[in-house]
Amino acid sequence: MLLRLMQQGEQLGMPQAEPLPDVGKRCGALRVCDAQHNWRIMYRVDADAILILEVYAKKSRKIPDEVIERCQDRLKRYDEVVKTARKQSGK
Repeated sequence: MLLRLMQQGEQLGMPQAEPLPDVGKRCGALRVCDAQHNWRIMYRVDADAILILEVYAKKSRKIPDEVIERCQDRLKRYDEVVKTARKQSGK
């Protein structure tokens, strides 16, 4: 439901979502709880898409460094692919 709200243009804040500028611009984490875990869905909002970067069960207060690094790497690779595709299409 939270992703649907974001797709519809809602700006989510605490407690549903938290901004994560350390990961990148327009990045954040949705906070989802169930009976077993507190989940985090790491995302970036672009003009034409919401990118899901990582989903993990939160077990400590701090986001693990390897999660942040994976998200940053995925963003870098995605941005390179988009840039290449735009060059090829002439945009």
